Amino acid sequence: MTVMSIARFERFFRAAAELDVDKNDLKRYSDFVDAKLYDLLTVAQATAKANGRDIIRTCDLPITKGLQESIHHFQKINQEVELKPILEQLATHPALDRTPDEETEAAYPDIIGGLSLALAQSFKILHPDLKNPQTQHWDEARAVFDLLL
Repeated sequence: MTVMSIARFERFFRAAAELDVDKNDLKRYSDFVDAKLYDLLTVAQATAKANGRDIIRTCDLPITKGLQESIHHFQKINQEVELKPILEQLATHPALDRTPDEETEAAYPDIIGGLSLALAQSFKILHPDLKNPQTQHWDEARAVFDLLL
């Protein structure tokens, strides 16, 4: 990731939850994004299969009310931070039995943005005074997301 991308990543977490993250957090963040997008797509794949379709549509993704609200909030923050181009690079997925359609793939950056916003805010819910997340904090937040998604 370029220095400019790192700066946007840092600015996003400051805007989302007043957190100070650095380039050392990028690997944890990238792993989180990869895992959660894969989890969403795994459920969407099962939904598409159950509906007799060979493609995954956006409506197959298990987007909860809270995640939908985080996506909308991310879109507002993104206007300031301009993180979406970076998220497009992160929005890759492993081979699946069902192929996502173009609309679904186009939604990935916003979905990742919503997950990112929810992640940042979860740090503050778990540790209200937190300023700089450490490994323990990342592990705790990841465990909560693993439980729910």
